[in-house]
Amino acid sequence: MSASSNTVISTNVNEAVEVLQQGGVIAYPTEAVWGVGCDPTNTAALEKLMALKARDPNKGVILIAASVAQVQPLMEAITPEQQAMLDETWPGPNTWLVPPSEQVHPLVKGQHPLVAVRVTDHPLVKQLCQAFGGAIVSTSANPAGEPPAMSEQDIVSYFPAQLDFVLSGELGGAKQPSRIRNLLTGETLR
Repeated sequence: MSASSNTVISTNVNEAVEVLQQGGVIAYPTEAVWGVGCDPTNTAALEKLMALKARDPNKGVILIAASVAQVQPLMEAITPEQQAMLDETWPGPNTWLVPPSEQVHPLVKGQHPLVAVRVTDHPLVKQLCQAFGGAIVSTSANPAGEPPAMSEQDIVSYFPAQLDFVLSGELGGAKQPSRIRNLLTGETLR
């Protein structure tokens, strides 16, 4: 099924991974809202995603992963106490701001000294990250200033021809987007 001549809608995770590997931008369901994402190491894909959302590149984006092992290369060394805080809340709808390693692209961090990471418990997103072999960008699927997409129809309405792929699936049932906390201070930001 095709939403437009450019956007493929499918349940095929391997097709979604192929699009990510080729520098494409995809939409997919998360725990609470639809997200858009790309390969977090691909500059052109990150720029395309920022333009698609009309997002200020200084804001940065969240990275979502299937496991703690996928997040470890993205973080500088942390204390055992900090690791325990992560382990207590992952997988789940908890995004942590952590000290980034040199592997984190500047557009992922934006102007921030920390990077936002989450280990998902959404089965489809977990499968997507496992098949991709690492974390992917996860930012709400909506143009800046609009409410987050809650359905595939919202995705098609917001981005009628700009997405390269929509991974069809169900939202995870969470009532609100993930909580965001600072790993260094423990402060809750959202």
